Amino acid sequence: MRGVLALIPARGGSKGIPRKNAMPIAGKPLIAWSILQALESNRVDRVVVSTDDQEIADIATTWGAEVPFIRPAHLATDDALDIGVVRHALEFLAVTDSYAPELVVHLRPTGPVRRVEDIDAATDLLAARPDADAVRSVSLANQTPYKMWQLRDDGTMEPLLRLPDEPDAQSMPRQLLPRVFWQNGYVDVLRPRAVFDKHSMWGDRVLPFVVETEVMDLDHPHDVEPLERALARMANGGAPDRAAVRHSV
Repeated sequence: MRGVLALIPARGGSKGIPRKNAMPIAGKPLIAWSILQALESNRVDRVVVSTDDQEIADIATTWGAEVPFIRPAHLATDDALDIGVVRHALEFLAVTDSYAPELVVHLRPTGPVRRVEDIDAATDLLAARPDADAVRSVSLANQTPYKMWQLRDDGTMEPLLRLPDEPDAQSMPRQLLPRVFWQNGYVDVLRPRAVFDKHSMWGDRVLPFVVETEVMDLDHPHDVEPLERALARMANGGAPDRAAVRHSV
């Protein structure tokens, strides 16, 4: 497959762990793990890092990624949205390189415990479904929103979600309620039309890539040790502590 861009966003700022994208994890800078996975993919043919930080840019190029631009500061704030980052990268590459990928693989560097074959499988899933705009990796939610409540301004509360013909769904056993999934950021793939035509990171029709066990992410200092153990096992040829399965709609 041609025209598959791996885009790795890595800003310099971070509240939980300062400059975590550049910090050494299991012998490599954190961002290097995602770069190497993208380079090893049999589907990805271009790897670009979007960053606002020159140190991260230098690390990324050292490990084999392209850094054709420095991301504008307004797209690197705490509340900057993914869609703005992706749109900026695609617009820049279109203008400077006349490059318009068919698919964009979105790899977040803070979740580096990721199998290359899953990158390929998620890409294949979307490529096989021209009617779909995106693939998003999801996990079964530990807590069902059908048992959640939201507070009203008058001090009372009401159910967050309701089921048709079930006025007291919040009292039903969990196993009788609909299964609900949360997006985990393990690997996402999208068509550029989702961003440009539908102003969304997933468009109108999205396919699930279901990860069956825990997804590891670096958010807090206590995440470092288990993440390093998992990456060390992967580097030595072992498997991570979870598997992924693919489902289509």
